[in-house]
Amino acid sequence: MPWTYRHAQKEFQAFLLDARERMGLVSDNMAFTAVEGVLRAFRACLTPPEALAFADCLPVVLRGLFLAHWDLAAAPLPFGTRAEMTQRAQALRPHHNLTPDNAIEATAFALWRYVDHAAFARVLAALGPEATAFWKPEVADPAEIAPRIF
Repeated sequence: MPWTYRHAQKEFQAFLLDARERMGLVSDNMAFTAVEGVLRAFRACLTPPEALAFADCLPVVLRGLFLAHWDLAAAPLPFGTRAEMTQRAQALRPHHNLTPDNAIEATAFALWRYVDHAAFARVLAALGPEATAFWKPEVADPAEIAPRIF
């Protein structure tokens, strides 16, 4: 049984804590909404085959969150600037969304800690430079996003 299935909750809680701390948020609920908004903002720019290729790289709970509530008939949106993409993420549940302006970078930072780097980089490269830029964390040392063992 793959590790991500056997330890799905522990892996997701560790990811959410990393994202929450990087965003400077105080609760898992706030971090969950921010991460969901980021995933949906990115997914909106992909075709179904592209999104499925991306989802295959994600830990199991994030994979489910990425694919949930998806309108497959919707045409992909163009990628926007970081600010525009952040606004898309912040539009999810607008009446109780406290997603900070660094949500995309913080989610990227946390995500890189829980994916196979080689597989993730390959998928992003196939999706194009906008996808690669979207998931680029701001790190001084690549060890900051090394896969975590917990």
